[in-house]
Amino acid sequence: MIGPIGIVLVGLGVLAVIGVVVGILDAAQARAWRRVAAERRRNWEGRQAAMGRSGHDSWGDDDGD
Repeated sequence: MIGPIGIVLVGLGVLAVIGVVVGILDAAQARAWRRVAAERRRNWEGRQAAMGRSGHDSWGDDDGD
């Protein structure tokens, strides 16, 4: 019979394994997501330029809060 301490240790082990798996999968997909983000940013910048906002600094998007 597994006691409460054993259940906690098994639970922590499962969480650690899940964390490692998620970290590996995230690292494997990071380059693809960066590529998607760069493409979306280029599209957004193109739309901004088409709207006549070519002088708009995309980093200066402070809402004033």
